[in-house]
Amino acid sequence: MSEFTTAFIGAGNMSRSIIGGLVAGGVDPRSVSASNPSKGPLEALEKLGLTELGHSNVEVVGNADVVVLGVKPKLIQAVCEELAPVIRDDHLVISVAAGVTADNIHRWLGSKGEVVRCMPNTPSQIGAGASGLYARASVGDANRQRAEEVMSAVGVVRWVQEEPLLHAVTAVAGSAPAYFFQFMEAMIAEAGRMGLDEESARTLCAQTCIGAGRMLAEGDVDAAELRRRVCSPNGATERAVDAFSAGGLDKLVSKAMEACAARSEELAQEFS
Repeated sequence: MSEFTTAFIGAGNMSRSIIGGLVAGGVDPRSVSASNPSKGPLEALEKLGLTELGHSNVEVVGNADVVVLGVKPKLIQAVCEELAPVIRDDHLVISVAAGVTADNIHRWLGSKGEVVRCMPNTPSQIGAGASGLYARASVGDANRQRAEEVMSAVGVVRWVQEEPLLHAVTAVAGSAPAYFFQFMEAMIAEAGRMGLDEESARTLCAQTCIGAGRMLAEGDVDAAELRRRVCSPNGATERAVDAFSAGGLDKLVSKAMEACAARSEELAQEFS
């Protein structure tokens, strides 16, 4: 990883996850600073070796090269306007606030800084996240690389060329852990009704989900082919998959993802 200093505005779960990933990846904790209105999250960061911690957003930015905005969407305008006097033109500003456009962030920062928006998801908390990134046209190659390095600390990263595509990222990654949790919840409950104890059902279901995901991520075939390889003709798996198809699973997934993306667009309009 290249050398640069990073300031985190807000020390909530996502910020702490990214910081933890950076430190675990070999980043000197002394090159990372963070601010937060309450003391508890900062104490957690002290255990990671961070020394530049405080309650003042302006002070922790200091001479940082990268500023990560880890605050709630409803707070981001006020935070940006507070930081505007100390933001430089060459600052990389990464926002993880859902629904707040890069142009608005740039405007609130006094039309300074190179702004990148990020849509991460909750598995980032364990280093298994999936994030979509969008950069304004003014963001240079060096800061694009820095943004990718920061978010790669907690999982895989993919860039989108148009900002509205972050709504699709929300549907397929940002919100998607909840889909799998709901699916696993139903599977575990049914396994219990079949007589399997809860601990065994949970462990087997979770590991199957992990294994299936790894086969798709690490292999060279698509999901449809992986499904076909599990389904023996007239076998038990084929019977289950046929039941999903008969119940309209594909259409239900499409409807859910469309609803998610639509709500993401609505939130973007509200925060604009």
